[in-house]
Amino acid sequence: MEDANESIARAPLPTEKTLRQRKNLLTQAMRFAAINLKMIKMIRKGHHPMERKVK
Repeated sequence: MEDANESIARAPLPTEKTLRQRKNLLTQAMRFAAINLKMIKMIRKGHHPMERKVK
């Protein structure tokens, strides 16, 4: 089993572009909206109205 410090030391660091994107409020808002839309779509697929049986 590896030492945790060694594993952390070998982990890749984010690039400057990645860091800028993480700090950009517009990018964060767009990602937030996209995730929320995906969740709404998934929830709507799962909710089916009760079907009435016609006799």
